[in-house]
Amino acid sequence: MAIDKEAIKEHIRGILVALGDNPDREGLKETPDRVARMYEEVFEGMNYTNHEIAQMFDKTFEDDLEVKKHRDMVVVKDIDIFSYCEHHMALMYDMKVSVAYLPNGKVLGLSKIARICDMVGKRLQLQERIGSDIAEIIMEVANCKDVAVYIEGCHSCMSARGIKKNNAKTVTTTLRGKFETDDTLKWHFLMQAGK
Repeated sequence: MAIDKEAIKEHIRGILVALGDNPDREGLKETPDRVARMYEEVFEGMNYTNHEIAQMFDKTFEDDLEVKKHRDMVVVKDIDIFSYCEHHMALMYDMKVSVAYLPNGKVLGLSKIARICDMVGKRLQLQERIGSDIAEIIMEVANCKDVAVYIEGCHSCMSARGIKKNNAKTVTTTLRGKFETDDTLKWHFLMQAGK
């Protein structure tokens, strides 16, 4: 599904009118086009399924670190992402993602983990779903069942409107495979990921 920039421009113009402003005034003339281009960028992930994202970032290494003999945990932490809440289309910001997995015969290129997190965030999302989507994609790319995702972030739907709690952070933890069943492994990951 491609993002329809022309429809976005038309609707943003309508929103400006509904807000009581004049979309033809100097400061707003190009706003519908700017918003459409911004949405095309920040919602890029909506163009792809989890499987397609896995295929885009499927760069692994089989011989490095003798991963066939060991099941050492790989952790990449504090990956900065942002997203937009699907309930209010409000920014989710200051988000930090930590991802861990137990290699099963191959390891992922580290930048690919960050790219997967970034692309998953570029959708209308729930923070809980971001963790599940990242885990699903990592499981597919790494061909493993043991994945954990920890996310901490701020939501402007809580900080800029409604309850207006600026310091509130939301933490979600997604655990798959041994991270779900092995308490020692889970504790070790949470010690690595948490603050």
